[in-house]
Amino acid sequence: MQKILGLLLLFSSLLFSLEWVKDLNRAFDLAKKEHKSVMVMVEGEHCRWCKKMKHRTLSDEGVEKRLEKFVVVKVMREDSIAMSLLPQINGVPTIFFMTSDKEVIQTVVGYFDVMDFTSYINDVENKMKTLLVR
Repeated sequence: MQKILGLLLLFSSLLFSLEWVKDLNRAFDLAKKEHKSVMVMVEGEHCRWCKKMKHRTLSDEGVEKRLEKFVVVKVMREDSIAMSLLPQINGVPTIFFMTSDKEVIQTVVGYFDVMDFTSYINDVENKMKTLLVR
């Protein structure tokens, strides 16, 4: 019984996992093509809060479902080329919600649990609606 439950959990995590783009320019190109916004996560190689954000918050089934509307990309703070294409950051994790034209919609700095991060997604979606009205 435990093996079956374990397989079901593994299968469901594969079913709902996001496809993270690894190249920032490719993410913006893909966003334009698919008419989506971009979520950029800037993380540090040894950042424990980044790991918690990825494993506790961003891997939550509900959060993943909400982020399907975005092209999601991870960038390492140590990648100077990618960092030159983004606004300055003051710490990691930093998440930028951006238009496909590289305009920042919302910046989120630090670790947030599922409920708080979901409220940021709500804010971004509301801001995107007002951008579309213009």
